[in-house]
Amino acid sequence: MKKHSLAFTAGLSMLFAANASAVQEIKAVHAFPSSLIYSQSFLEFVDKVNEAGEGVVQIRVLGGPEVIGLPQQPDAVRNGVVDMAYTAASFYSGKVPERDALISSNTNAVYARESGGIDLLNQIHQDKMGVYYLGWFDSGVNYNLYTINEPTLNDDGSLDMSGIRLRSNPVYDAFFTDYLKAQPISLPTTDVYSALERSIVDATGWTQIGMQDLNWDKFLNYRIDPAFYSTDMGVIVNLDSWNELTDEAKDILQSVAIEHERSSAESFAEVAAEQQAELEENGMTPVKLSDEAADKYLKAAKEASLNRMRERMEQHPDGLENYDALVELFNDPAAQ
Repeated sequence: MKKHSLAFTAGLSMLFAANASAVQEIKAVHAFPSSLIYSQSFLEFVDKVNEAGEGVVQIRVLGGPEVIGLPQQPDAVRNGVVDMAYTAASFYSGKVPERDALISSNTNAVYARESGGIDLLNQIHQDKMGVYYLGWFDSGVNYNLYTINEPTLNDDGSLDMSGIRLRSNPVYDAFFTDYLKAQPISLPTTDVYSALERSIVDATGWTQIGMQDLNWDKFLNYRIDPAFYSTDMGVIVNLDSWNELTDEAKDILQSVAIEHERSSAESFAEVAAEQQAELEENGMTPVKLSDEAADKYLKAAKEASLNRMRERMEQHPDGLENYDALVELFNDPAAQ
């Protein structure tokens, strides 16, 4: 009896151990500090996955840029240091120049998922970078240019940025430096507050969400309208790690990602309107370009991004193979 009891107990232990090991774990990092609304969106996605994937797949978040710096996160995923990152596609544009399709898009992930644009971009990520593009999160949020001092307008109503020290960023540097002729100063997000405080930079681009989280509104007094570009935040997964997942785990991750694409786009559209209104209530002054100047401004922004995409794609063996398709799939003709 005792031998049978011991054998039964050992069998149960092995069964429980097997079940425990069957739960697949994904180690993840995120681009920004946890307090920022974008990081909160990713952590919400993680909670959704861990609830839906109980007993199958779980995401373990290691942290943000304090663990791995934002610019290094894409390579950390590609090299398998971590399995997943919620990051800006701008930080791996050298490997996937097609990422400018996200930035120049006039729509959001809901449209691009239905059009097949995200599926095409996913395949490009796999081919060129060895990562699986799981989803375009928090999409449809636009950028504005914000300044400490009142901006100068030319006689034709266009923006004069000559001599302005601008915090540079891979999202908008081509537009701000090539077209607006601003003086770029490269800084990570975490260093911008002190740069504004010490007047190292006079202006920065940022999305219509999250400025108050960063406390940059303490120094920035003017917002240039119209808004331009779209955020390019998304989730990439090491391709080997993805392929090692069970079909059930893949289905959970992908279905939750698609749902989060929709919910985050919808909620962030509302938050953007609310936060911009709050900034104005707290003293930020909007400076609206004239209709003609605004049209030129937006056209120049789109052309700068697409020209950069074209030039970088031409340096890759596949050349411009997917250029036209990406421009079409990430832009809604009805929104032109």
